[in-house]
Order: sequence, then structure tokens, then C-alpha cells
Amino acid sequence: MFVVLDDRSTVAGGCVACFEREGIAAVAVESHEFPEWFESVNDSDLSVIEGFLIGSVEHRRQISSRIRSRCRAPLIGLIEARALNETLELFSLGFDDVLAKPFHVREVLARSGAIRRRMKMAEQCVDIAGIRIFFDGRDPLVNGEVLSLPRRERRILECLVLSRNTRVTKTQIFNRVYGIFNDEIHENVIESHISRLRKRLKQRLGHDPIDSQRFLGYRLKEFSADEQMSSAEEAANSLTQGPNASLEQTIIPEQESVDGPLRINDYQHLRHGCPV
Repeated sequence: MFVVLDDRSTVAGGCVACFEREGIAAVAVESHEFPEWFESVNDSDLSVIEGFLIGSVEHRRQISSRIRSRCRAPLIGLIEARALNETLELFSLGFDDVLAKPFHVREVLARSGAIRRRMKMAEQCVDIAGIRIFFDGRDPLVNGEVLSLPRRERRILECLVLSRNTRVTKTQIFNRVYGIFNDEIHENVIESHISRLRKRLKQRLGHDPIDSQRFLGYRLKEFSADEQMSSAEEAANSLTQGPNASLEQTIIPEQESVDGPLRINDYQHLRHGCPV
């Protein structure tokens, strides 16, 4: 999610609309409301912010220093046209990059991704569980082939990769994909997105790479070759493979009685029926 600060509501709203058209969550915050808003956001929600875009606002220095005191997300300054003095001023205030209008959302994503790489906050691409994920808007590679994903599902996959060393909750995924204060959509929509994402990945990989635990959240799991062979053998030996599945014959010892052969299972049934 990106946060846009610009005292011109039309400019901020237009910027947010451009992000949303690309399937990227964004929210506009006015500069006079920012201090109170920023203090109300907890550290967990701050971690899902991918960048701050700061345009024409008052007190740029205070805003940038306040952001940097709690968050390492990239600070990108927006200017109307290329101007050396303004560009140098923004860099002196601690901004990570400066963009002149007009710009494209994908350029913002690429620049913020480059900044995070320099900060060692994210890699250019990550290979995990047979999947290669990029962070510049490209679709992932699954088993060496491109898997076209809807934008929401791609963002969820990126979120799982960035949090691959720990579990990520449904709320954290929702905040990253839809924004922190989105009241129009219920967070249960994440379950539907993950269900469809699972089906697509399982169809390519042959197994479900997403592990979920109730109340704990989701994470990507890596399958070794031995585990994949074991899973395949279990599926082949399963008794629920259909009417043509072969049932391994188990030798059950038989004992003779005056009425003919009687199996141990029959003794057990007789014992329950006749307690003597």
C-alpha cells in the first residue's frame, strides 16, 4: 500500500485512482491530518506500507523526519517539473527519490523496489517452492513458465514471499492488498483470493505450496524432492482413487471351527455380541 500526501485534494485523489487502476492499494492523507493519522497507525500496519509519495505539502521536513523515525518505507518526492533546486532540497530532507510529473505507477513501483533493494528490505526476485516472484509488477514463473495471475492474487503471493520466514495473518494480507482503512470490502475476501491462488499453483506444481493454520495465518512452504515423491506415493496407494484402484491383499489368519473357517474379525464381532 502507498500513502499519498498532497494538500491539493484533486491531485491526491487522481494519484490514488491511478494506483487503484493498476490494482495497487493507496490512500490519500492531508498534511494537517497526517500527524494524528500517523500516530494512530500501529507498527504492524506500518509494515505493509510500501512507500510515501509526498507532493505539495507544508512542513515537509517535519513530515519526512516523523516518517523516518518509525518506518523505513521509501520516501518519494513529487514535483511539478524538473527543477534542480527543489530536487536537491528534497534529497537534503532525507527523501529517497524525486519524481517529476507526469509519471506512471509502474515507474513508482520500480523506483520504490530499487530503494528497498538498496535498503536490503527486499530482493529483486525470490525463488521459493518452485516459484520465482518478482517485485516490479511482472507475473511469477512457476516451474520455469510464466503464470498469469490477477493483480490481487499476485500481490498476495508477493506478500507471502516477503513474509516467508513467518506466518502472515489474513488482516495483514488485506491491509497490504486493499489498504489499512478500507471499510467498503470485508477482509474475508482474502480467503477467496487465496483459494483461487492455491488452485492455480497446485495445477502447475502438483501440490499446494500455501500452508494455513487457523488463527495463525498463512505461509509458503518448500517441498523437497523426497517429500514430493512421498506425496505421490501416498496418492498412488490411496484407497480413494476410484473403482479401479487396486487393494493390497492383507493376510488375515483363519482358524478352523466345526462350522468351517472362521476369521479373527469374526471372533471379535462374536465377542462383542456374546459377552461370556
